[in-house]
Amino acid sequence: MEQLLHYVWKHRLFPLGELKDISGRRIEVIDPGLHNRNAGPDFFNAKIKIDDMLWVGNVEIHDKASDWYAHHHETDAAYNNVVLHVVGKADVSVHTEQGDEPSTLVLSVPQKIIDHYHELVATDHYPPCYQIIPHLSRLTVHAWMSALQTERLEQKTEAIRQRVERCNGSWEAAYFVTLARNYGFGINGDAFEMWAQNIPLGSVAHHRDDLFQVETIFMGQAGLLETSSIPERYRAEAMAEGYLTKMQNEYAYLRKKFSLTPIDGKLWRFLRLRPQNFPHIRIAQLARLYHNNKAGLSQLMDCKTVKEMEQTLSTSVTPYWQTHYLFGSTSPKSEKKLSQASLNLLLINTAIPMFFAYGRHLSKEELCDRAFDFLEQLKAETNHITRMWQECGLNVENAGDSQALLQLKKEYCDRKDCLRCRIGYEYLKK
Repeated sequence: MEQLLHYVWKHRLFPLGELKDISGRRIEVIDPGLHNRNAGPDFFNAKIKIDDMLWVGNVEIHDKASDWYAHHHETDAAYNNVVLHVVGKADVSVHTEQGDEPSTLVLSVPQKIIDHYHELVATDHYPPCYQIIPHLSRLTVHAWMSALQTERLEQKTEAIRQRVERCNGSWEAAYFVTLARNYGFGINGDAFEMWAQNIPLGSVAHHRDDLFQVETIFMGQAGLLETSSIPERYRAEAMAEGYLTKMQNEYAYLRKKFSLTPIDGKLWRFLRLRPQNFPHIRIAQLARLYHNNKAGLSQLMDCKTVKEMEQTLSTSVTPYWQTHYLFGSTSPKSEKKLSQASLNLLLINTAIPMFFAYGRHLSKEELCDRAFDFLEQLKAETNHITRMWQECGLNVENAGDSQALLQLKKEYCDRKDCLRCRIGYEYLKK
């Protein structure tokens, strides 16, 4: 119930009628204050008129007044400036560390808001607010979608920033790790990120002009050159072909030269994975991309259009993998290029967040603006989440919309955090 009290106070959804504290003094809320999500009072710099005197200070909210003591606020100087204690039940009087007694207001949550809140958190069908979505104004929907889109980019920016730290401040290396992670397309994302962090790009750069050596280091560091990593039914054919043996011998030399240590090949997942997503294929594509000098951050930042980004990140496999999905397992010959759908996902999840994050790092608004422009130009993702929102009445016109709706499901619906959602707000006050 305390969450609802926060919500009612923040949005001023007070019951009709004059407000009075437990001493009978009139309470007028001029400004509820700034919501504080960190340690300290719940709302900062509120403006409260008590009888005829204006007070400027903080507001603390509790389900029961006695929670003030349960949380030890009476010994915490941070609560000395509380001018109003808002509670659901006034079971005790409270005092601050200085001995002052802040005014206490018993705030009733309107019954309709309680009912609507319970509907949102208890309803099994998904999303529970679907009934109100068709009735929302275009302005409300547009504003919320824009905020969600930015929030998602901010989260991805933080993930990239953390990779930069792990890469000793190298944005170039962090970009390669981000690109590699998204080559996992979900199921092998963690393994690809670990693999990329284990690639010594400075050492590989000495062999960039030799595609075979680049691929050898990439495959070797993935632990995929170990004979034990090859399914037993393909081992004899793999050894007979000679390509695996040649690569093993070359990796043994490069491993000693650069003091390389591969990751555990058992980290890679193949169950229910389409052959075009096998790590061998994705790593071969990355090897060619790197060999062609198209996996660098500077090449990406030079892109001014979606077409240029597509051309930069487009790639295919190395010759051996045109007829294989695994060592020793043959397949019809194909260049195995990135599909348009895969390419779009790489642009959405790698290229665009890098523009936004690097723009923030350099304080270049132009790069950040370019990220939003690209999202509007790219085709929306199609999956069960976007289809669900479309069925509820939300339009999904471009990648910016689909990213916003993925954020809405992950960060609000899945967590039942309806009190922070603007659609939830409209539902509660309907």
